[in-house]
Amino acid sequence: MTSTSQSLHSHAPAAASRMGAAASKFLDALSTGQREAAAFPFAGDERYVWNYTPVTRNGLLIEEMDEGQRQAAWELMATGLSESANKTAHQIMSIEKELGESEKMENSGGRWPRNTELYWFSVFGEPGGSEAWGWRVGGHHVCLHYTIANGELVTSNPLFFGSNPANVKHGDRDGLRTLGDEEDLARDLLTGLRSDLKSVAVVDQEAPADILTKSYRSADPDAAPVGLAYSRMDADSREQLINLIRLYINRSSDDLAGNVWSKIESAGFDGITFAWAGSAERWQGHYYAIKGSEFLIEYDNTQNGANHIHSVFRDYQNDFGEDLLAAHYEGSNHN
Repeated sequence: MTSTSQSLHSHAPAAASRMGAAASKFLDALSTGQREAAAFPFAGDERYVWNYTPVTRNGLLIEEMDEGQRQAAWELMATGLSESANKTAHQIMSIEKELGESEKMENSGGRWPRNTELYWFSVFGEPGGSEAWGWRVGGHHVCLHYTIANGELVTSNPLFFGSNPANVKHGDRDGLRTLGDEEDLARDLLTGLRSDLKSVAVVDQEAPADILTKSYRSADPDAAPVGLAYSRMDADSREQLINLIRLYINRSSDDLAGNVWSKIESAGFDGITFAWAGSAERWQGHYYAIKGSEFLIEYDNTQNGANHIHSVFRDYQNDFGEDLLAAHYEGSNHN
């Protein structure tokens, strides 16, 4: 897809406006020192740095904000997510508490601190206006990246959600499940396939230890397996695959999700593939990948007794707004 068509599908002036207002409100609420920690130039490599493990990163930590500043940060995060995804993001952050408790009970902790407030907020460039800018939320298992250009072009990739534990097994929230639909819908799709088609979809009896694109700056289209094409599926399986894809797309706010869905529809469904690796049984390690001509979805649940999920939506051409920015700079004769 060309940069021009990509930019058309990224047209989201309402999203750009609300993000600009929320980012400005967030920055204005900070002290001089806090703003120096949270604000970065748009140019350079920092905007591309991300990791879904609990490593220290740049930006301003939630735990270093007062209540008003935290509220402004949460309002910014909500501008890019659907209501349900925003709740999921907060739930993912909150179960750091249960993760720390379980590691103490199992005497398996110590390497990483487990803290519900170890999430960093960053803004790149000047929010609002016609110049390109962006923002990021990063921490253990929540990684959000948004790029805005020309006051109306927006992209939201990579978008990563993880959960550990995916199913809480102790304490007051025993039974709380996070990212359950991501697991269940894919397993239902797999087990509903005819045996001959299932043998095509299952590419390996053993699942990889993690998503294969990891936190690389660009997603390699050849990194993930191919599996079974949409064109070979029956009507029920096709519907299940579409529902699974939309589950990931609908993590984004309605206007951004609509743009991504329009792009996928324009490219056509027939070439989209679904691949599974590992066991079809719950609590056994498993992995799946959904590949289209423009996008990749990866999911892995192998660690901690298959109770630790990593899942991501990537855009081959437009992660971090690369294709969007190319169109923006071409249209504005910007060097």
